[in-house]
Amino acid sequence: MNLKTRHPLILPGLIMAAIALGMLIHGPITQLPNYHHFADRRVWLGIPNAADVLSNLGFVLAGGWGLMRLALNRQLVPSARVGYGLFFAAVLLTALGSGWYHLAPDNARLIFDRIPIAIACAALLAAVWQECHGQHERRSVQMLYCAALALLAYLSVWWWQYTDRPSFAAADLLSPSPAPGLGDLRAYLLLQMLPLILIPLLQWQAKISSAQRRAFGAAIVLYALAKIAELQDHAMFHQLSIISGHTLKHLLATAAAGVLVWQMGRR
Repeated sequence: MNLKTRHPLILPGLIMAAIALGMLIHGPITQLPNYHHFADRRVWLGIPNAADVLSNLGFVLAGGWGLMRLALNRQLVPSARVGYGLFFAAVLLTALGSGWYHLAPDNARLIFDRIPIAIACAALLAAVWQECHGQHERRSVQMLYCAALALLAYLSVWWWQYTDRPSFAAADLLSPSPAPGLGDLRAYLLLQMLPLILIPLLQWQAKISSAQRRAFGAAIVLYALAKIAELQDHAMFHQLSIISGHTLKHLLATAAAGVLVWQMGRR
């Protein structure tokens, strides 16, 4: 038996530690000063920022579809039902939090957008771990893993909120104290990054079927494209005039969640 199957946590743990250490050495990663100034501010049916608000309906469909599949088929993903259930519930809550935020974007509302996103990332990582290496774990153990990761997800957003307070002046233990009101996103970004790296690794370790790995690979690519589109919000709206980068981000992220629901039903 080789290292990857005998000690499945060693390689993922080393990668996670290396990324976390790199972020710690890098110092605080701040929110862009103009983050709330989205490109598409058009009003439709009395809804401000309508495209960014209504494009969240896709998360309702994807999250509801996933929860419905889990409810109708009790034999589906038996070793990871808790993780997938939390993931699809978080996707559903993302629609509510993001829609609420985009009606009047500011930091106070952004909390309700980021918490379900962070929980979705943590829950998906828990689900894949359970499928790959937790087939014989009791349901109570699955719930404990998910609860612990969900707590870390919440704390990643809390840390950003806490370091955004004007009175805060010690976000980085290694670098000089940052300016007040910094808002350190390192923990939140780390939580979004880890599933993109660790999920393919865990599935490779466990020799998951190639069809399932391709589906997850497609979802990861779609999510990566969503993050790129988010950074090109104004540029894309200027070029296309029809859709902004942030609206496209919502649609691509919805497609990524939809791929996961689809592949789950084809096991």
